[in-house]
Amino acid sequence: MKYKYIIAAVVLAFSLTSCCDERPKSSDDVQRESQEKGLKEITAKVPMPSCDNAREKRMAADIISLRDQEGLTTYTYLHSEMTGKLVFFGESVGYGLPAATQFSNPQKYERVNVSGGGYGYQTLPQADPNGLFSPASADGTWVMMKDPNGTKVLPVFIEPRCVVSPFKLVGSIVEAPAKTPAEK
Repeated sequence: MKYKYIIAAVVLAFSLTSCCDERPKSSDDVQRESQEKGLKEITAKVPMPSCDNAREKRMAADIISLRDQEGLTTYTYLHSEMTGKLVFFGESVGYGLPAATQFSNPQKYERVNVSGGGYGYQTLPQADPNGLFSPASADGTWVMMKDPNGTKVLPVFIEPRCVVSPFKLVGSIVEAPAKTPAEK
């Protein structure tokens, strides 16, 4: 019999506290609700565009497939600040890899203790496989360059902006390479 009273007291306590858990709406809540209402009205008036040909997705798939070719010879150029033209830097394999590219997901979703007891979830930074934390962005590109004096292909880090092309660039956008003392 006394267990019924204990259970009833617990149920009553939970029901009383649950009705009081709602916090008053903040200005952010009001703005978010207003924005959501406006976006629903706009979406009702302007439907999603039709993309029957999927041309851009097909183009993205083609680009990714072409970039993945084994031994793809490319040519790397640097932008000359002085002339505004491209200067041939060397033969390369594949396309450049931006310096901020990460091999693994840069973030992890983890259960954490929150103040006041209980648990919540938080997005935390996650190290790369080498144990380092890569930046979200970085200038520079890693390019696998062919050694002009040998047969090896090695990574070269290029800080200035570069262009990597699957064919040699010619014309007025490319500066003639400087001649070595032996060639003069």
